[in-house]
Amino acid sequence: MKTNTLTPEFTCPDEVLQRASKIRLVLFDVDGVLTDGRLFFSDNGEEGKSFHSRDGLGINLLQQSGVAVGIITARQSSLVAHRASDLNIQHLFQGRKEKFPAYQELREALGLTSEEVAFVGDDVVDLPIMLDVGLAVTVPQGHKLVKLHAHWTSPNEGGAGAARDVCELIMYAQGNYEKAMEQFIVTSTSPAQ
Repeated sequence: MKTNTLTPEFTCPDEVLQRASKIRLVLFDVDGVLTDGRLFFSDNGEEGKSFHSRDGLGINLLQQSGVAVGIITARQSSLVAHRASDLNIQHLFQGRKEKFPAYQELREALGLTSEEVAFVGDDVVDLPIMLDVGLAVTVPQGHKLVKLHAHWTSPNEGGAGAARDVCELIMYAQGNYEKAMEQFIVTSTSPAQ
């Protein structure tokens, strides 16, 4: 591992860091990755989801470091569109039961190779993309088959910091983690009053 003063709370194999160092686009699934996977419905059929604020900050920091972020999900939800808008996520694909064509379309539009893309998924419908990308990540509660084919499993669960783990991993591997974190620990140099 690199020896920065500031490092993420987790460690990972050098092979994963090497893969992460090449990433220019991170794609996230929603249910089970950006949320805990549970679906909440009101009596009148309105859907509810819970997103973690730390994931949002991680996504913002990753985008500031120059890595693009996108979402590919099988479900259609105005809540996801709202969250993507809040986080300034430019690449949003909803209602994609088969996710691979959306991934291919975006990768080609951005002129990226497979090894420059990371995908974070938790279930078998995510495997076609995960088997093609340079960095395939899953979450601790991910399906057994997905874990078998992932390059890395985040320390935190989906909806509870997993996306933040991925963002910090990539920033760290690309040498941007320390700079991203230093902005939050700068102290005032003015004398005490």
